[in-house]
Amino acid sequence: MRSGTGSQPELFFEDLTPGHAFDLGVTAVDEAEMLAFARRFDPQPPHLPAAPGRRGRPEPPVASGLFILGLFMRAYVDHVLARAATDASPGMDEVRWLAPVHAGDRLAARLTVLGATGSTVRQGFGAVTLGGTMTRLDAQDRPEREVLRTRFRGWFALRE
Repeated sequence: MRSGTGSQPELFFEDLTPGHAFDLGVTAVDEAEMLAFARRFDPQPPHLPAAPGRRGRPEPPVASGLFILGLFMRAYVDHVLARAATDASPGMDEVRWLAPVHAGDRLAARLTVLGATGSTVRQGFGAVTLGGTMTRLDAQDRPEREVLRTRFRGWFALRE
């Protein structure tokens, strides 16, 4: 069994007990990445700069929710899955975008184990229910507003 980076895993199903939380770090929303994602995958007007001479919507572009979910996923991979004996995810149960996100925002990500049960589908694995959040930080790095909430499941290998 290898981790997401191909190294020996250090996190197994038994380590993921309800209430255990992971700090997934802080991500700065890069304007060029945000706009490139919007242009390619979600080219709705709120996600793109207003066209020259166009009336209405003087606000700056709002990040696509799917872009924000991608930022969360990257933090989850870097801080948990890269160290874990894991396999595919059986799915997401909830994704909620709670507040707009703009270029330059700094988002703190957190993951909490909500539940864990032995898998009835995959021998040698357990199913873990996880809750994730991203919170916008203010200029002093204090939590300002939760912008993303998600609940999903993952399969993690039992220790041999």
